[in-house]
Amino acid sequence: MRTGEPLPAVGEALAALATGLWHWDTATGLVTVDAEAARLLGLPAEQVSLTEAQARARLHPVDWNEITGVVQLAVAEGTLAEVRVRVMDEQGRIVRVVRSRSKPSFDRARKAYRLIGTLQEVTEPTPGTPAGRSAVTGDWRRSREAFLLDAGRALAEARSTQEVLRVTANLSMPGFSPDGLAVFGVAGDRLTVIGHHGQQQGDESPFSEMPLDTDYPAAEAARTGRAVYLGSAEQYKARYPLTWPLAERFGRRSWAFLPLTVAGRTMGAWMAAFTYPVAFTPDERSVLATVARMLAQALARAGVAESERALTDGLQRTMLPRLGSQRIPGMSVAARYVPTGGGLQVGGDWYDVIPLPNGRFALVIGDVQGHDVHAAGLMGQLRIALRAYASEGHRPDAVLSRASRFLHGISDEDTSDPRFATCVYVEVDPATGVLDIARAGHPDPAFRMADGTVLTRPTSGGLPLGIDPDADYPTTRLALEPGETMLICTDGLIETGGHDLDTGWRRLRVILEEHKGDLEELADTLVQAVHGPSSHHTTGPLADRREDDIAMLLLSRDGEGCGCGDTMTAERPVRRTVLTVAQAEPERVASARQQLRELLHDWASQDQVDSAVLLLSELLTNVLVHTDSDALLVAEITGSVGERRLRIEVTDGGDDLPHKRRPGELASSGRGLVLIELLAHAWGVDPRGESKSIWFELYESVDGSGDGSWSP
Repeated sequence: MRTGEPLPAVGEALAALATGLWHWDTATGLVTVDAEAARLLGLPAEQVSLTEAQARARLHPVDWNEITGVVQLAVAEGTLAEVRVRVMDEQGRIVRVVRSRSKPSFDRARKAYRLIGTLQEVTEPTPGTPAGRSAVTGDWRRSREAFLLDAGRALAEARSTQEVLRVTANLSMPGFSPDGLAVFGVAGDRLTVIGHHGQQQGDESPFSEMPLDTDYPAAEAARTGRAVYLGSAEQYKARYPLTWPLAERFGRRSWAFLPLTVAGRTMGAWMAAFTYPVAFTPDERSVLATVARMLAQALARAGVAESERALTDGLQRTMLPRLGSQRIPGMSVAARYVPTGGGLQVGGDWYDVIPLPNGRFALVIGDVQGHDVHAAGLMGQLRIALRAYASEGHRPDAVLSRASRFLHGISDEDTSDPRFATCVYVEVDPATGVLDIARAGHPDPAFRMADGTVLTRPTSGGLPLGIDPDADYPTTRLALEPGETMLICTDGLIETGGHDLDTGWRRLRVILEEHKGDLEELADTLVQAVHGPSSHHTTGPLADRREDDIAMLLLSRDGEGCGCGDTMTAERPVRRTVLTVAQAEPERVASARQQLRELLHDWASQDQVDSAVLLLSELLTNVLVHTDSDALLVAEITGSVGERRLRIEVTDGGDDLPHKRRPGELASSGRGLVLIELLAHAWGVDPRGESKSIWFELYESVDGSGDGSWSP
C-alpha cells in the first residue's frame, strides 16, 4: 500500500488477520457473526444471525457458562471482556480454541447486555503454565471453585474485624497468592488502614489519614467504586507518579486494588500485592472481585456484631452494679450475669445490692419477661425504681408492692406488648444473719449449709410484678447461720439444657454440695453448668445451650465451710432447718416433708428416712387439726457420719398435753403417739408454759435397726 492511499475497510483488515467480528444483544437473543467468525465457529463462511441456543451449540457448555461471568465482571469494572472458548463439532469434538475479546455494555432500560467483539484462533496452552492458567478449563477452574467455597465459608464464620483480616491473610488463591494485603476504610473524606498483612508494623503510617482525592490506587478504588489492576512497576509509576515512591520500597511487582462494596455503598478498598508479575486475566480478576465482595460482607457483619457487643457491654455496665464497692460486714457476696447465647445478648435479667438506711443491705434479683431491647429497657427502669423504694426505708413487702404498681403503670402505656417481671427481694441483717425475704413469682432461694448439704427453703410469695397493682407480697424470715451460703438466681440457670425446675435444681445441688473452692469459684462453676449434659444426655461434649439469660447472687456468712476458702474439718457441724406451718397454709406440710428429705439426703438407711417423714407429717397434722396455733418445726442432725442423731421438734401454742390412746379398728385418729413409740428411738413431750413441744429422735444405722439407745 502506497503512502497516501486510503486505509482498507475494517472488515477487510480483520479478515486478512484471520479475525472475525460478532455482535450479541441479549434483549433480542440473537448473535450475528461475519464470514470469518462463522468459519471459526465451524459454519459456512458467510455472515449469519444465530439464536443463543444455536451459538451455544457450537461452544463447549462449560465455556458458555464462563462467558456470562466474564461479561458481568467487565461491565462492573468498565474493562474489556476476554475469554478463551472451545469450538465443538456435531460429534462433540473440539475442533479449535478461539479467543474472544469484546466491549460489553448494559442497557438499564431494557435490562439487557450488548456486546461487540472479535474472534481469533489461538493455540491451546500447555496445562500448568502461566498461559494455561488463563484458560477457562481444566484443573485451574476446579481449584478456583473449591477455593471460593472454602473462602466463603471461612469469612462467613468470622465474628470480628481482626478475625476477618486473619482469615483473608491466610487465603491461598489458586495459582496466584498475594504476599501483601491491606484493607482500607473510609472515614469522612479520608482513607484509613483497617488492617494489613505482609508489611511491618508501622508501614501503614504514610497511607493512614490519606485524603480520598489523593493520586493513590486505593483512594481511587474507594472513591470511584472501580477496581485498579497494575501488572508491573512501570505501569504503577506511569499512572500514579506521586504515590509510587511510597509503594516502591515494598519491592512488589503487581497490584490489585478492589473496592469493598456492600448494598451499593463503597466502604473501602482491598489491596492484594504480588512479588511476581501477574497478568490479571479475566479469570484472575473474577477471583479477586469475588473475594473482595465476600470480604466486604464479612467486614460489614463483623462491624455490626462488634457494635452489638459494645451496646451489650455498655448496657451491662450501666444497669448492673459493681460489687467491688459493696462490703457487707461478716459476709461475702458474688454475682454473675450471662446473656443468652444468641441475638443481641441483652435481656431482662438483673441483680442488685442496695445499702439500706438502717445499716442493713438488700439483695435483689429479677427477670423481666423476654430477652430483647424492650426487656432490657424495662429492667433498667424497674431496677432504679426498686433501688429508690428500698433507699426510702420500706420493708420488703412494701418495696415489691410499689414496684409492681410501677411496672403495671408502664405496661398500661404500651398495651401492644405488656410485660411482667419475677423478683426476689432479701433484706439482710449482717449482725445476726436474719433474712427477710419477699418473693414475686420467682424460684425459692437455695441454702448450702456448713457441711455442704443443700436445701431449697420455701418462702411465701405473690404474683409476678406488673400483673396486679394491688398484689400483696408476704415476708418470710429465715436465718443464715455462720458458714452457710444462700443462692438466688433466675430460671435461666436452672432450666437451661432441657431441664425443668426439679431436674435443674438437682443438677445445681450436686455442684453446690461438691464444690470446695471460694465463693467466686463457686459462681463460675455454677455458670459453667449450662455447658454440661442436658437432662436426656449423660456423656459427650455439647455446645453452649443458653436459651435464657442467667443472673445469680451468692451470699455467704463467714464461718467454717462457708465457701470462703476454708477447709472443712472431719467433725461436721450441726445441720439444721427451721420452718413455720401456719393454720392457713396446710400445704406447707408437703414443703416440710420435702425439706426433711433433703436434710437426710445422705442418711444411711432409707427406711429411717421414710419413718422420719411419716412421723413429721403426723406431728404437723396434729397441730393443725387439734389446736388453733401455728406449728414451728426444728430439725437438727448432729454427730459423725454413720453415728448421727436426728432430732425433730414441733412446737405449738396449745397447752393440752397429748396422751396415748387405743383407737378402735375404724377410728380415723389417735394413732400418732403409737407410731412415734414404735418407730422412734426416743421421744417426749416438753411443756413450755402456754405452749408445748413434741420431739422424737432417730439414730443412724445402716440396716435401719436400733435399740433405742444413743451415746453422743
